[in-house]
Amino acid sequence: MGLLQDADTIPCKDWHTVEMRYPHIASWFKIRTRFPISFGLVYKLIQRHFYYEEENTSNYIQQEVSNLSLKGRNFIDLSDFERYELRKFLDTAHDLKRKQKRGESHELLKGKSLAMIFMKSSTRTRVSFEVGMTQLGGHALYLQPSGTQLGRGETIGDTAQVLSRYCDVIMARVFGHDEVAGLAEFGTVPVINGLSDLLHPCQIMADMMTIEEHKGKLEGLKITYVGDSNNVSNSIMQGCTIMGMDVTIGSPKGYTPSEEIMKKSTELSKRYKTTLEVVNDPKEAAKNADVIYTDTFFSMGQERDEAKEAALMAFQVNRSLVEAAKDDVIVMHCLPAHRDEELASDIMDDTRYSVVFDQAENRLHAQKGIMALIV
Repeated sequence: MGLLQDADTIPCKDWHTVEMRYPHIASWFKIRTRFPISFGLVYKLIQRHFYYEEENTSNYIQQEVSNLSLKGRNFIDLSDFERYELRKFLDTAHDLKRKQKRGESHELLKGKSLAMIFMKSSTRTRVSFEVGMTQLGGHALYLQPSGTQLGRGETIGDTAQVLSRYCDVIMARVFGHDEVAGLAEFGTVPVINGLSDLLHPCQIMADMMTIEEHKGKLEGLKITYVGDSNNVSNSIMQGCTIMGMDVTIGSPKGYTPSEEIMKKSTELSKRYKTTLEVVNDPKEAAKNADVIYTDTFFSMGQERDEAKEAALMAFQVNRSLVEAAKDDVIVMHCLPAHRDEELASDIMDDTRYSVVFDQAENRLHAQKGIMALIV
């Protein structure tokens, strides 16, 4: 068993001594990981005499992470994962993208089948998962309630058990989060949350991949989300925090994150020593931002509301808001965009700032990385 898997069973009662006697190891872990299991792993590294050189320590932990198996895990909620696990998903996604661009075969899931359940219509989710599974050597099946027994009252639990006997992985794009959670509870194969009204984890993995491509890192950057708090902002507050980014949510009163999401995200922020704040002024939110992110004012299934639209228009991402951020800020949107509502067209089309189509492309690569590791 690798050290990462069994390190948390090794008691490390004297962390102060570790910091005093082996400062280079303590510093290395504090900077690069910040997860509790690292204490036990440091203890094991010291026991096994890997503390002689910084390079040896770094190479050793990187090897341990590369050996870590994520097979069989569900991908429902980013807060289910440690930083080193999300790091492995991202590294795999980057690697698969390079292979795809070079025309190298990477049929890691040859003969495997993906069941795709769509309660909500989609462009990016459907195409990226279906093409991704094909590129990995597998096969994807598109399922809608109207074309399956889900539309005639078959339960999520029964559907999960049946699909688990046919397919190797299930992806679901749903309304209620309890639907994708139910698939995970009753299924016996990995389940991927393609989107729920609560969370959008696959999108944020693609977004963090895109930020790394344009900024070279995640840790220490500030990401500002402006607009209506929704599944995208909820997953930003989790995933970006875990990866060491400072997160600011700029929303008008009445449209800020829920108490439950705030509590969970605040705990993550304390754990990973980042900043998390919610403000009601868009320019205050954008100040010193490396990334500005927005999404539609009305999520799929929501009726348009004049009062809500009026409140949110002040949070439109336009040239004035972008100029309040850092000079090299990038602008993100998960698409589809309602041009000149939440995002001004001149900013969306300005390649000095906009990376929205890079994000869309990276849905393909990020989800391939997820499937390659959990199936």
